[in-house]
Amino acid sequence: MGPYLPDSVRRHAMLRPQAPAITEARETLSYGSLDTRSNKIAQALLSAGLGTGARVGCLVRPGRLSAELLLACAKAGLVLAPLNWRLAERELTAVARDAQLEVVVTQEEFLPGARAVRGAISGLRVVTTGEPAPDESAYEAWLEAAPDIDPGRGGESDAHMVFLQLYTSGTTGRPKGVQLTLENLHAGEIQAAELGWSEDSVSLNAMPVFHIAGTGWLATALGAGAHTVALPDLVPQRVVDVLESERVTHVLFVPAVLQMLTQLPGIRERDFSALRLIVYGASPITPALLRRSMEIFGCDFCQRYGQTETTGCVTRLLPVDHDADGPRAHLLRSAGNTSSDVDLVITDLATGKPVPAGTVGEILTRSHHVTPGYWQRAEENAELFTDEGWLRTGDAGYVDEEGYLFITDRIKDMVITGGENVYPIEVESALAEHPAVRDVAVFGTPDEQWGEAVTAAVVLNADAAGTTEAELIDFTRARIASYKKPRVIHFVDELPRNPTGKVLKHVLRKVLAKGGSGMQ
Repeated sequence: MGPYLPDSVRRHAMLRPQAPAITEARETLSYGSLDTRSNKIAQALLSAGLGTGARVGCLVRPGRLSAELLLACAKAGLVLAPLNWRLAERELTAVARDAQLEVVVTQEEFLPGARAVRGAISGLRVVTTGEPAPDESAYEAWLEAAPDIDPGRGGESDAHMVFLQLYTSGTTGRPKGVQLTLENLHAGEIQAAELGWSEDSVSLNAMPVFHIAGTGWLATALGAGAHTVALPDLVPQRVVDVLESERVTHVLFVPAVLQMLTQLPGIRERDFSALRLIVYGASPITPALLRRSMEIFGCDFCQRYGQTETTGCVTRLLPVDHDADGPRAHLLRSAGNTSSDVDLVITDLATGKPVPAGTVGEILTRSHHVTPGYWQRAEENAELFTDEGWLRTGDAGYVDEEGYLFITDRIKDMVITGGENVYPIEVESALAEHPAVRDVAVFGTPDEQWGEAVTAAVVLNADAAGTTEAELIDFTRARIASYKKPRVIHFVDELPRNPTGKVLKHVLRKVLAKGGSGMQ
């Protein structure tokens, strides 16, 4: 099926050593330099005593470091675990402990987080682009001291080698490490043809590397030999400037970003003539936003539906299916269909048996893109897969007579806000720590900009009537990441529950959307 990522970069480095691989802040790393530097990083990690499968953490924004570290770990038989630098220190430390990190590579701005992790994990080594403490290493000096010798891993025989571990919260709120192999992230000839990748492509990478959207998009571009232009921050005006000035051909956005871009003043006067394809996904998109985006950017669009556990690959709505004014315009509400290397089935929620076309059930998938499982989570892995090896997505939907998937709801209570996954239990736990809170339920409500807003229904203690919405939101800031905090809090008398005590969140959504408050 290969060549996989390391062999692809090796080939580009040999045949096109001066071709641009990745540009960050107007400094460009060629494929030859990327190959050399990743060899050195791989050797530096191995010299530190890391054995096959050891976990290497990183706190970095999109850019040269993310490319170098991803490739180095693949070449050395190690596993890169990008850390979410937006997390509170106690959340960050919990993830690092779970991953059993041995090294953390960090950019200077994230040194406090890296040092918090080091304080919690005995023997952890910190490598930083900033000024190192006596017991830390400076990134460039650490790299340059190592030999330019390729360890040689990452070829066809390593197809099932785990080299990336991305963290996603579970329904219990415990972070889970999704293990991904070289084969999982391999785009292959099908995706390359469908998305039009070539050595002449220019890719914009502005998504966080701790998301599959960021790292998966980077790996795809590098495998194709394309030129990646990386933006450390997703600032709308800056994104538009780079799309225009760098003649970007391929980009991946979540719908919330498209919403912001299409509302920028003067956006219709900008030059996007080089743009060939916008891939979008990670959260629902409204037909109105999709139509507006298609009109403004004037390029092909492709939706991808998936999750971290499937490396973002379950279905795709190809450019040919984006016919806003044609007889198949209804497909814009779908998540597309599967490519020939992906299997999908809809099963009855109660029996687990396949259901006929048009019938809603749970979406299951099976392909070479599917994770081998969560890191050290035997119970969760047993729930994730069926006995036949199908992955349970936790999403509900149906397939029409033509094989197009329509997603109707999420079986799990996850909220997707601006492309970020937020699990209610995490927010509920943070709010419940406030002494004024007696009961709380968190759920998602529609939001024009972010897709969904994290919304809480709170029952206060009898002596806490003066507690305000702002006070509770501010209380969560030190306990959970900023994007997880509730944007709206409704104070209610009681939470609606069924006879077994489960909170009826669909009732909360319905009543509170109409402006209700009290719950009896």
